[in-house]
Amino acid sequence: MDQKDLMEDFIQLTKEHYPEGFDKLVLPPPVFLSMGSEFIKIDQENAKIEVKFPIPESSLNPFGSMQGGIIAAAVDNAVGPLSMLVGPINFTRDMSLKYRRPVSKDFEYITVKASLTEKKGRRLFFKAEVMDPEGNLLVSAKLMNWIVE
Repeated sequence: MDQKDLMEDFIQLTKEHYPEGFDKLVLPPPVFLSMGSEFIKIDQENAKIEVKFPIPESSLNPFGSMQGGIIAAAVDNAVGPLSMLVGPINFTRDMSLKYRRPVSKDFEYITVKASLTEKKGRRLFFKAEVMDPEGNLLVSAKLMNWIVE
């Protein structure tokens, strides 16, 4: 499936998940587009998603690596769409990242693989992994989203 088809699938799945209020959503999210994000895989049934992000020069720190906050934004931009498909309206309440290796400017892109690990009351728990193009783990993350009532 190409990027256009995956985006259309995401929008359709979101429409089915939020039949009321769908018309108030801005899809695709502007921040998703501004980061150059691309869906690689959407698996609503197993609560998993995979998103690819380019590494623009504007995201680099003085050492030539992607700045940590931009990496965190990439993680949030993968978990965000997944959270829309697995629960009611929610937002990221807590996110922790463990940086294992720098995201080098020499990588063409990074991939974020995210999955829902648990639902508990008004909380949704996610894990995410940031991978280089060869599949090496660069960053691991845990997130907790809060369901809005």
